[in-house]
Amino acid sequence: MAINNSIENFEMIVNDAFVQKAQSLRPTLNKSEVLPVSSVAIERKGDDWVAVKQADWSETKGIELAPPESVCIDFGDHCVGYVTLKFASAGSPPDAPAYIRLKFGELPCEIAEKSEDYHGSIGAGWIQEEFLHIDILPAEIRLPRRYAFRYLEVKVLASSPKYRLTVEDASCESVTSADWSKVEPLPESVPEHHRKMDAVSLKTMADCMQDVFEDGPKRDRRLWIGDLRLQALTNYVTFHNDDLVKRCLYLFGGLLQNERHVGACLFVEPKLQIDDTALFDYALFFISCLKDYYENTGDRQTLEDLWEVAYHQIELAKNRLDENYLVRDSDDWWCFLDWADGLNKQAGAQGVLIVTLKEALVLANEMKDGEKAEEIQKLLIKTINAASTYLWDEKKGFFRSGAQRQISWASQIWLILAGVLPAEKNRQILGRLEAKKGDKSIIGMVTPYMYHHYVEALFRCGLVDEAFKQMDDYWGQMIEDGADCFFELYDPDNRYVSPYGSRIINSYCHAWSCTPSYFIRKWYAEE
Repeated sequence: MAINNSIENFEMIVNDAFVQKAQSLRPTLNKSEVLPVSSVAIERKGDDWVAVKQADWSETKGIELAPPESVCIDFGDHCVGYVTLKFASAGSPPDAPAYIRLKFGELPCEIAEKSEDYHGSIGAGWIQEEFLHIDILPAEIRLPRRYAFRYLEVKVLASSPKYRLTVEDASCESVTSADWSKVEPLPESVPEHHRKMDAVSLKTMADCMQDVFEDGPKRDRRLWIGDLRLQALTNYVTFHNDDLVKRCLYLFGGLLQNERHVGACLFVEPKLQIDDTALFDYALFFISCLKDYYENTGDRQTLEDLWEVAYHQIELAKNRLDENYLVRDSDDWWCFLDWADGLNKQAGAQGVLIVTLKEALVLANEMKDGEKAEEIQKLLIKTINAASTYLWDEKKGFFRSGAQRQISWASQIWLILAGVLPAEKNRQILGRLEAKKGDKSIIGMVTPYMYHHYVEALFRCGLVDEAFKQMDDYWGQMIEDGADCFFELYDPDNRYVSPYGSRIINSYCHAWSCTPSYFIRKWYAEE
């Protein structure tokens, strides 16, 4: 399903000083050339597609193609950048243009499956497919669009019986604002499988670090605050590009929605523009991002500049509470949490509110803002009491959500992170969840975003071995399933899941998936 929660009569409220500050922090992109490694054949294996090496690229260069022949080029790893292709001809002089199709894929399925069969819920324009006429050969063509891919198929659709199109060479100018020299080596105690997981996490992170922290370099290429929160945490222990976090904070603080609401996401092209999408949890996560940034940098000026924006999100969130200080559940709002089908968001939203109230209290005390600290403390007591009174089901041993009293992993995890119940009771909830894994009566998880919070809950409850086991079972299995970067969503029990109607539109390098590096580096450094 696609998000469809646009604000009626939308307007953008601009703080020019904040926007100028953000623009002064715009990064310079680091560039490097990436060359192909081989040609491959995309073949069916069971229910999926795999890339089978045919020849080294040095042996493939100069391949001659006649309609409808094609070649699939493997660049060896995930690339984000600008592609240059060199073409020539063989045989008689070309007496007609060459008409070709270029198809880019992060995974082999994107090459193999037909784009015209996609009829999903978001725009098919995200499918990375181009059609070109080449009038004059030889030709060197630099494609103007940025692509995120590993595989590139060149297929000749039409030419002339008198000549064959020759693929002379290919290259990609890779771009990122990440500086790999800032990444410190892992401690020697880190085992090999976690080193591999860390490497894939870092690659995911770097390929999403562009002009801002993008959520995905293939799709959506926007700055989403939920992704930013997790990217920033990972950044503090890896690439240390704190100015990029600061830039994103000032963009969100400087481009507000109606009623000074922090937007869920924003665009940087063709101009800076906050989107009209509003999410209950994402607006509150501005508080989290600001707190984490201040704790990791000590940047007092940024805290002072953005504190009022952060606190105002609490004032707006209060409008969502009923007379018992419980988040009202209805059809006229949106809280994300996860893409799991049928997930009720009430209990999870209550947990997010409590978590961010606690973080806001830290900032209020740091700002020596006694009046706001007192208001936050009062609201904390009431929202925690509401959760324990109206959402906790003592008989079942789980938190429930919504009018249907739904039980979900997301509800348990967020209310555990909120600390509504004592630590030992939280550990018991996690144990019961694990025992009921696969139980269809409990709504599960499908995104690395939600799995991050599950692992975080395990660590916070002192269940370290269980936390690493979940990382191995989830992100480790993703690597076993061919991940060069970590995916937007992944369900080990349903590997073809997509909220959009087809997996060819899914993002296979996605920012909120990068946090194994955060957990690995944080844990082993503290061990």
